[in-house]
Amino acid sequence: MMGAMVRCWPAVFLLGSSVAPVEAQPVFRGRVDLVQVGVTVVDAAGDPVEGLSVEDFVVTEDARREMVTYFSSGVASDLDTMPFHLGVLFDASGSMGRDARFAKTAALRFLRSLDFAEDITLVDFDSEVRVSRFSQRDFPRLAQRLRGQEAKGLTALYDALGVYLDGAFDQDGRKVLLLYTDGSDTRSRLRLNELLELVRASDVTIYAIGFQTQNRTADRMMTRRRLEEIVELTGGRSYFPGSLDDLEAIYQQIRDEMSTRYSLGYVSSDLATDGAWRQVTVTLSEARPELQHLTIRSREGYFAPYFEDGTPDPR
Repeated sequence: MMGAMVRCWPAVFLLGSSVAPVEAQPVFRGRVDLVQVGVTVVDAAGDPVEGLSVEDFVVTEDARREMVTYFSSGVASDLDTMPFHLGVLFDASGSMGRDARFAKTAALRFLRSLDFAEDITLVDFDSEVRVSRFSQRDFPRLAQRLRGQEAKGLTALYDALGVYLDGAFDQDGRKVLLLYTDGSDTRSRLRLNELLELVRASDVTIYAIGFQTQNRTADRMMTRRRLEEIVELTGGRSYFPGSLDDLEAIYQQIRDEMSTRYSLGYVSSDLATDGAWRQVTVTLSEARPELQHLTIRSREGYFAPYFEDGTPDPR
């Protein structure tokens, strides 16, 4: 049963670097060749734009235009075809202090509202990294786990992200990670540049909520920029509440984005299996000038599958 086992790592682990692509409609499985890109479109006020069609988007890979063969809008729009997996990374280190308890209560209310998620992977971390996956029916156990962690120890933020991303490679469908942290890292063996490569290789969209009220003023700008750098690679968004009272408005913004986020899928015209980085760019069609003032957020690309002898694994 999901949630029956908690795996715990010290801040040392090994991560694989292969990326499993996903299969074209109607079922998404690993080791096949559909490239899936999540896309958020916002207006000048930062509000999500809905109602666009597949004809409104142009997707290029390494400057080559690709044909979009899969399109949907909203993470809950086609769960039978593309399941939705939710991840939660919660900083339980001593640096979170009194913010942790109140943040947990608000987080649980928000997570409960996302009842269309197939599963929820909880990663809570301090000097160690603990991870467990829960089904919706196991939500009370997830709540118990989250509430039971006291704020203590050092902060293995990068290692926790690495552990989550490693597990997320095996999940097919849409993947969204909610990250709760003050942005500090005082424990990880994984370096920031190594973490950024893992983030680039993933197809997870990250929303970070950075609690900085207890950080030293001199550290706030550095930790904020660090979180923004991680999140921007995924097409997600970072938030920095001035107080816990800001959380409900932040959660509503995330809900709005998730309900209007577009998914585009295509089969790459590049058949090479060399593991090379491929730049993916999503723009709005020039045939509709009225869309040109809108802003797009999406991941920057992906690593091609890699096979040592150039032959795809038949599994």
